[in-house]
Parts: sequence; structure tokens; C-alpha cells
Amino acid sequence: MDPLYKQYPVHVEDSLRRSKELLTPVSEGRVGMYVCGPTVYSNVHLGNARTFTSFDFIFRYLSHLGYKVRYVRNITDAGHLENDADEGEDKIAKKARLEELEPMEIVQRYTVDFHKVMHQLNALPPSIEPTATGHIVEQIEMIQAIINSGWAYESNGSVYFDVNSYNHDGGTYGELSGRKMDELQAGSRALDGQDEKRNLADFALWKKASASHIMRWPSPWGIGFPGWHLECSAMSTKYLGEEFDIHGGGMDLKFPHHECEIAQNVATNGKKGAKYWMHANMLTLNGKRMSKSTGNTILPSELFNGDNPLLVKGFNPSVVRFFMMQAHYSSVLDFSNDALLAAEKGHQKLMSAWVKLQGLSSSKESTWNLQAWLDKCYLSLSDNFNSPILISHLFEAIKMINQSENQIPLEQSDLDVFIQKMDAFIFDILGLQLDEQGSSQSDALDKAMDLVITLRAKARENKDWNTADIIRDQLAAAGIKLKDGANGTSYEI
Repeated sequence: MDPLYKQYPVHVEDSLRRSKELLTPVSEGRVGMYVCGPTVYSNVHLGNARTFTSFDFIFRYLSHLGYKVRYVRNITDAGHLENDADEGEDKIAKKARLEELEPMEIVQRYTVDFHKVMHQLNALPPSIEPTATGHIVEQIEMIQAIINSGWAYESNGSVYFDVNSYNHDGGTYGELSGRKMDELQAGSRALDGQDEKRNLADFALWKKASASHIMRWPSPWGIGFPGWHLECSAMSTKYLGEEFDIHGGGMDLKFPHHECEIAQNVATNGKKGAKYWMHANMLTLNGKRMSKSTGNTILPSELFNGDNPLLVKGFNPSVVRFFMMQAHYSSVLDFSNDALLAAEKGHQKLMSAWVKLQGLSSSKESTWNLQAWLDKCYLSLSDNFNSPILISHLFEAIKMINQSENQIPLEQSDLDVFIQKMDAFIFDILGLQLDEQGSSQSDALDKAMDLVITLRAKARENKDWNTADIIRDQLAAAGIKLKDGANGTSYEI
């Protein structure tokens, strides 16, 4: 049997071509995907978590289709300067100095926090998770190759990429972000060590370390540390090859980070690295981008425990993930307490229907077109991973489930497929969870409702219509609907 990707070919939104493209892997049946990971100098915030959750969803779907996916997501533990430019202090070294700790203590603390949060959000671990400090040799080798190409130069112990020379010789620096060279030159501001550069737009491949700089390594150009952009070029090339399939990251990385990566890759081996460049959009808070540098953030832990003045309560991590999946990965998603409350209701409705589905039996014939529904689900996912459209199709199925009393309008063979696919869409692809706590709470609610339904039934037997109506109306006000049928009374939330 052919793998599902043959039946439902995937199209991805490519930021480089600015168009939707058919995913044609470098190697048939295999996908290499690199995603820029976190800089581990502080707790991961929700904006970061959305990016990594989005690519976890993409990883899950590609794997479900039958692709063998090698997913590489790095840890930035050196080289990322505080202003994302060629000035300032390394973010990790700065935090280590302020807290009087070794830089690797900072790295360890916040790497553990990052992994904890992603585990809570039910993100699968990547196939490989390399670190910048573990690949200094590869970065030095890449710098030397770029120097040999004539597109980099050494200046006072630092090495810079020569953007003007690169573009003069046929390079297209600015093609990903759409920026022109005159805009880059005019938009640049004076930087520390600017007199070391030939042009304002040049960026650092290697920075000379000052005497006070903690993280430092020997190189042919002196003691220093690698440029932030270089590490991803070196590690993606090492683990995925000179040309691979997907390079992902947040929209904020398109420039300068990914723009510089493409230039470095071309200067090293003549290839741009990835065939398709994909970007997850921002998660905003109060209409502004979440960013650790501006302080406009909310921590996932605050969402889970409710310890934030913007929240009326804490939310299950699966609800938070569902909240993210309700928006397309490439669209801006604005956070609010009301939006999370609405997501919680939708998540609860989805899980209640899933639990109910397990107790339904098949009918003698199928009157619901299962294949048409499956096609809609898969086509939405294969159309640039459209999670909100998938969710709308799931709720179409929920309506059918909730309208079924004891039997669902599917033959047994179709019912088996339907249960299998619902399980795959909800849990394997969207990555949602029906946790043990939720299950135990559901069991407790079932027992409580059995008692309430019994008391109401006795009231009706005794023609105490007032009490029966009060029970029904009070439950409805609490969001619990009683349904009287030929086989008794059931309820739904």
C-alpha cells in the first residue's frame, strides 16, 4: 500500500519564493527539517513555545503521512549577543555574570526548563538536538571556507561576512526578507567595533573576545566566539547535508538570522541550505509581540497554574496547545484570558465526544460519508498544515457523535476506521491529551450525574415537575445539558 503522502501530497508556504509549493523532498520518502531552537538564558516564554509547538505539529503530521523525518532543533548556548547584532554581551554570559554562576550552569538550568515546558505541551523530542558550544570546530571550518571563497575578511581578531562583495559576485542577500542593500545600509546604526567593518551591512562570523568575556575559544584569528547566525548553518549542514528540505523558525528570525544563514550556506557550498523556508507567526499579548527583550511576555508555567493577573484561573497544558492549534501557524495569534476560556470549552467538548465515541455501537449501514470526511481532514492538513480547518472538520464529526444515542450511523468496518482516525487526528497529529486527571474528573462527574439524573427521574415519577425542572434548568445554567430519550436520560457538557 502506498504511503499516505502519495494520496495527500503536501504543499508548504515557502517564505523564500513567497508562494505555496509542493513538498518534493531531496530524498524520496524522507524529510530533513531544521528548526532554530531557544537561546537558553531565561525561562522559555509562550511566544517561543508557540513556534516549537507549531513545528512539533508539522513533524507529527509528516511522520503520520509515512515520511521518515529527521528533525533537528538546536540549543543556542553561545554566540547570541544581547541586541541580535554585532555588539553587546553574549546573553548567556551576561546572565552568568549577573547571577555569579558559570555560563554552563545558566545553560543547564534553562535547557531543563525548556524541555519541561515542551514536555508539558506534549511536544515530541527532536531527532537530534545539537548545541552551539558542541560544534565550535565545525563553525571555525565553515568560517575558513567562507574566507577562502572571498566573501569574508578578518579584522582585528574578528571575522565579518562581506555582504557587498557577495552580492557583487551574484549573491542575493536580502532575498528572503525582501530588503534592499540601500535600505540595509541606511537602516544600520553605529555599532561597537563598527570601524572594523568594511560596510554597515556586514555581519560577524567570529568575534574577538574582550578580556572580560567569559565564553571564549581559540581560533586561527585569535581568542573569540562564533557569530550567532553561523551556528545554525554549521549544524544544519552537518546533520542534514548541504541541501535539505525544511528550515523553520519564528517570523522574527527571517531577518537577520535566516537571511544570514542563506548567505553563509551559499558562500560555503553554493547551496542555500533548505529548499523550503517556513516561519511560524507571532503570539501577541495585548496586541504586541511577545519578547523577552521587551518584557512583554507570559510564562507557560503561569498559564498552567494561573499565577498571572491577566488570568482568572490556570489552564491544562493540553488546552493551551489546543488554543495554539486553533490558529494557523503562519497567522498572528493574540492571547487573552477569554480566548483561553473559549479554547477550554472547545477542548472539553472534543474530549467528551471522544469518550462517548468509545461506547457507541455500529449500525447496519453507513449513512454518513466517512471517506468524504477523511478526505477533507487530510486535504486541510496537506494544504500547508491548516490546523484550524482540521479542527472545524473534527467538530463536524462531534456533532454527528453527539446526535447518536447508542448507535452511530456507520457500519462496523467504518466505525473501526473512524475511531482510528479520530485518535490519530486528536492525539497523534494535534498532540492533544486526555490526561489521567481529566479522566478521573470525568469519572467523578459521571457518578455525580448518575445520582442527579436518578433524583430527577424519581421527582418525575412522583409528578414533582417543579423539582425536575429546577434540576434541569440549574444544570443547563452550569453548561450541562440533559437529553431525555427512549433509553433514558443522558447528559453532555
